[in-house]
Amino acid sequence: MTSTLEVVTIVVVGILVGVEFSVAFIVNRILSALPEDSNQLGRAHGGRMLGALMPFWYVGSVALSVAWAIATWGRSSTGLILAAAALLLVSVVMSIVLLVPINNRGKAWTPENRPADWKEQMQRWDRYHYVRVAVLIAAFALLAAAA
Repeated sequence: MTSTLEVVTIVVVGILVGVEFSVAFIVNRILSALPEDSNQLGRAHGGRMLGALMPFWYVGSVALSVAWAIATWGRSSTGLILAAAALLLVSVVMSIVLLVPINNRGKAWTPENRPADWKEQMQRWDRYHYVRVAVLIAAFALLAAAA
């Protein structure tokens, strides 16, 4: 049972890291190279699509990590798993406090209704997202080390 929980947790968190890394360093750079309307429309669509999925993925990652820590309570790896769970929780809080408010505004924008500072808001989202990706990578590394 514990081995299955380890594998499932590492795979779920690993894919989350991969998706968020891809958004930060590939997708958003591709979108930024497009003309303004396409860039903004692509980000709005991505915000709607990923915004619907990510809450479950983030909370599920925390829950799996906590379950793994409980299942291995008292072992030497438990501290690493708890530290990873704490970092995943930090990423959830960062998302709710910093990224989701910007995303909620941005996903409703069109070329006709976007604010004049939409690029600055997207750049702020990108900066917060880079930090969140670093937190996620650290959590993933701790989970991999715990296994």
